[in-house]
Amino acid sequence: MNDRPSDAHLRVNPWIVAISVMLATFMEILDTTVVNVSIPHIAGSLASTVEEGTWVVTSYLVANAIILPISGWLANYMGRRRLLLTCVTGFTVTSLCCGLATSLPWLIFFRVLQGLSGGGLQPLAQAILLETFPRQKHGQAMAVYGIGILFAPILGPTLGGWITDNYSWQWIFYLNLPVGIFSLIMMSRFVFDPPYIKRSAARIDIWGIGFLALGLGALQIFLDTGQRKDWLSSNYIRFFAVAAAFGLIALVVRELHSKDPVVDLRALRNRSFSAGVFLISLLGFVLYASLVLLPIYLQTLLGYPAYNAGLALSPRGIGALAFTPIAGQLTSKTDPRRLLVCGFSLGAITMFQLSRLNLNAGYWDIFWPQVLQGAALSFLFIPLMALSMSGISKEKMGNATSIFNLMRNIGGSVGIALMTTFLARRSQFHQSRLIERVTSTNFPTQNLLKGLTSYFRSKGFDSATASRKALGSIYGLVQRHASMLSFVEAFWIMCGLFLAMIPFVFLLRYKRPTPLSVTPPEKQFTAHAHPTTEHEEEEDLVLIGDD
Repeated sequence: MNDRPSDAHLRVNPWIVAISVMLATFMEILDTTVVNVSIPHIAGSLASTVEEGTWVVTSYLVANAIILPISGWLANYMGRRRLLLTCVTGFTVTSLCCGLATSLPWLIFFRVLQGLSGGGLQPLAQAILLETFPRQKHGQAMAVYGIGILFAPILGPTLGGWITDNYSWQWIFYLNLPVGIFSLIMMSRFVFDPPYIKRSAARIDIWGIGFLALGLGALQIFLDTGQRKDWLSSNYIRFFAVAAAFGLIALVVRELHSKDPVVDLRALRNRSFSAGVFLISLLGFVLYASLVLLPIYLQTLLGYPAYNAGLALSPRGIGALAFTPIAGQLTSKTDPRRLLVCGFSLGAITMFQLSRLNLNAGYWDIFWPQVLQGAALSFLFIPLMALSMSGISKEKMGNATSIFNLMRNIGGSVGIALMTTFLARRSQFHQSRLIERVTSTNFPTQNLLKGLTSYFRSKGFDSATASRKALGSIYGLVQRHASMLSFVEAFWIMCGLFLAMIPFVFLLRYKRPTPLSVTPPEKQFTAHAHPTTEHEEEEDLVLIGDD
C-alpha cells in the first residue's frame, strides 16, 4: 500500500479531511462518558453488581491512558495513515463485539480492546488538523477539534440515558458502527501521510512501553476506584499507588536516557508547550470535575432523574457550539492570549454563579451559567491548543499532541477523583457541625420536631412511629444542607483555579503569523517533490489550505 500522496490528493479540501478524522474521534470521546449512566442496566442484564459494572468504564479509561502517549511513536513506526485506519477499524469492530457481549468479563475484555483501538484517535486527529491547515488557520482547525472534545463529553450522559431508557444498553455501542464505517471510507479516500512522515526503522523501546503501561494503568485504577475503596486505608489502593509511582518515575528516567524514546519528553523543553500542558491539565480538572459534580447535585439534592440530569448539562454544549467557531476565527486574527484571559475570567464568573445555588434552585438558575461555561471553554481550549503547538515542528507534532491529550485526560481523572472525595469529606464535616446545633434544647428544632410529628400523626401513624419519622426527616434535612455546603465550597475551589491560571498565560509565546503567500501554479508541487527546507514545507501547507 502506498501511503504517499499524489498531486491530486494534495489538493483535497482541508475541511473534508477535518470531517473525516473528527467523525470517529467524536465517537471515541463520546464513549468515555456515554456508558456511565447505563452501568446499572448493564450490571443488571449481565447478572453483576453495580460496583463490578463500573469496570466497564474503568477498563476503557485505563486502555485509553496507555495508548494515548505512544500514538505519536506508533504513527512514525507504522505510518500515520495506516495507524489511523487501523484504529478506526479496531474501534468499530470492538464496538460491535461490546454490543454482542453476553457476560461482564467478555464486555470488559472488549472494552479494553476498544480503548486501545480508539485511544490514538484524539492526538492523531489533532496532529492531522494542525498539519492540513496552514499556521494562519490553526484557530479554525482547533475549532473543529474543540467541538469534539467539548461537546462529546457533555452529550454522552444525555444520549446514553435516552438510548438505555428507550432501547437497550447494547445500542450505545451499535451506534458507533455506521459512523465508524463512514469515517473509514472518508479517511481511506482523503487522508494521506505528509512527505516527512516515514516508517521508522528505530528499535522498539520495550522497557519504555512496559513502564508506561504499568504507571498509567495503575494511576487510572488508583484514581477511578480510590474513593470507593476509601483511598490509602485499602491495601488494594496502596498497591496501585506504589505501582503507579514506580512505573511513572521509571518511565521518566528511561525516556530521558533512551535514544529512541516511545514518548519524547524533551518536547517539554519548549516553554509554550510545557506551559500549555500545565494549563490543559488544570482545564481538564475543571471540565470533567464539573461534569460530574452538577449531575450529582441535580440527582441527589434536587431529585432529577438521570436522563433529566444529563439533559440539564446540554446548555453547556449550546454555549460551546455557538462560540467555538467565533473563538476559532478570533484565534487566527488576534493575540490568542487575550482570549485565554477572557476565557479564564468567564470560567471564574461561571463557578461563582454556581456557588450561589441552593436547595431551591430552578432550571434557569443552572441554564445560564452552563451556557456561559460553554462559551468560556471555547475561548480556552482553542487558543490554548493553537499556542501550545505553535513552536512544535511538524515532524514532532504527533508526539506533542499525544502528551497534550494525555495530560488533559489525566487532569480530568484527577479532578473527578479529588472533587468527589472532597464532596464526601466536607459533607461529613458540615453534617457534624450542623448536628451540634440540632439538639433537644434548641427551640427551632423543638418546633420543627413537633410540627413534623403532628403531620405524620395526621397521616395515620401512631405516636412512636410519627416521632421516628419526624427525627428521620430532620436528619435528612441536615444531610441535604451539609451536602449543599460542600457543593458550594467545591465550586469556590474551581473558581479559584480559573483565576490562578491567568498568570500562566503569559508564559505562552505568541508570534503574529505572516500573511498567506501566493505561489504560481507551476510551482505548487515543487516542494512536495523535494521537501528540503522548513520554508518549503510551510508553503505546501499554505497551498493545501488555500485550495
